[in-house]
Amino acid sequence: MEELTRDKERAILVAIISSPEDEETLNELKELAVTAGAEVIGILTQKKKGINKAHYIGKGKLEELKMFVENQQADLVIVNDELTGTQIKNLEDALGVKIVDRTNLILDIFAKRARSKEGMLQVELAQLKYRLPRLVGLGGQLSRLGGGIGTRGPGETKLEVDRRHIRNRIKAIEEKLEELEKHRNLQRQRRKKNQIPVVAIVGYTNAGKSTLLNALTGADAYVEDKLFATLDPTARKLVLPSGREAILTDTVGFIRKLPHDLVEAFKSTLEEVKYADLLLHVIDVTSPDMEEKIKVVEKVLSDLGAIETPRINVYNKIDLLEIVPSGNNRDIYISAKNKIGLDRLLEAIERELFKETEVVSFLFPYEKTREYNYLKERGKVIEEKFDEKGISVKAEVTGEIKERLRNFIIS
Repeated sequence: MEELTRDKERAILVAIISSPEDEETLNELKELAVTAGAEVIGILTQKKKGINKAHYIGKGKLEELKMFVENQQADLVIVNDELTGTQIKNLEDALGVKIVDRTNLILDIFAKRARSKEGMLQVELAQLKYRLPRLVGLGGQLSRLGGGIGTRGPGETKLEVDRRHIRNRIKAIEEKLEELEKHRNLQRQRRKKNQIPVVAIVGYTNAGKSTLLNALTGADAYVEDKLFATLDPTARKLVLPSGREAILTDTVGFIRKLPHDLVEAFKSTLEEVKYADLLLHVIDVTSPDMEEKIKVVEKVLSDLGAIETPRINVYNKIDLLEIVPSGNNRDIYISAKNKIGLDRLLEAIERELFKETEVVSFLFPYEKTREYNYLKERGKVIEEKFDEKGISVKAEVTGEIKERLRNFIIS
């Protein structure tokens, strides 16, 4: 007798292949499906340039997929592109199983991984914005409670299929996130006031970012060999070789076709990257499509306005290489897991954060508070004194700061 319940949903992956990159995203889709808890029992592809507006794939392929679903007793079909509500409805009607597109799958994984209040709100916001224009196709899914992959998050709260209700919820979440963003801005200002530099770890998902954070700071960020193992950003104190300190933050992993609504929802969190003094771009040196993944990360950094931020490329997992490149100040080769090359990385971080600085003494008349505040914000104040002449300040500064405040230098 067949079991009435299964531990994992049986999934068939479907993709339109029109370029080598589509092949790579299909391999990634399989990893995403496994991460979401599915058992991938088959893959169906169609080589063509355009996407069918009604069913995503052509009529002949649809019939082939229908037989495939029936013969394999599949529970769901996962599509490698973002679908419209009409396409989802048409496919569900034709196949009789649940349809999940790439975007919904990623959102589902995020809903599963989010732990903090802010993380859960951000995921819910992205899910609602995704679902709102697709109500015609997602009506069935929204009413399914505990329906497995593609239904985690707001679907579990008995969300009414009502546009006004969803819009009101979106507005409420955005207001809550604005409050949390104000709190984060205060934290940023406090760090700036205390002259603590911020180093942000970025990279493709599963490159080893959390492992590196743990190795450098002794933190306990969750680590797993799956896509998006960690979602909520972590910030820890980083002690540099000279004893100076910095804040090291982890960020959500990037991926090809990262859903637009997700990037928008996580913008306030991802802006930690924009405001960082230095980025550590963690790269899986064993990945066969390493160069493509580097381009994906750089594209997201560009979208966030952080492409000009100073960056060190950290090539991870060298313990799996036979020959390790020597690297340079901008390219450091490490094994975060085995803690190989971390001393060199810490030296590179300190050199980049405090490069070309010198100790200079300034005297600011009391009416020159603007220039004085600029020094306080940008330089590292060592000593300051207030007397009848003005404010005497000894500070460690870069050449740029020194040039800008040259009229106030006294030694």
